[in-house]
Amino acid sequence: MIHQVVSGAIVMGYATGALFFLRFWRRSHDTLFAYFAAAFFILAIQRLALGLTAERNEDRLEFYVMRLVAFVLILVAIWQKNRESRNASDS
Repeated sequence: MIHQVVSGAIVMGYATGALFFLRFWRRSHDTLFAYFAAAFFILAIQRLALGLTAERNEDRLEFYVMRLVAFVLILVAIWQKNRESRNASDS
């Protein structure tokens, strides 16, 4: 029971983060915020799926791949943002 409550709180936190970044993306149209919103949304879905499964094994391949995709999105967003700022300063 407590596992589901904690998992629900984590899902809510990830979803709130996704909505937060989505709001900033809508205002600025900066792709950094879009990537972060997508990553947090994927993390929310992953945690929701983990909370709904009977076994509580976070090391299953499906859950690992979802987390990996989310973190790669975050890394790509940071890399793109740094590349853009470096190109702007070179001009």
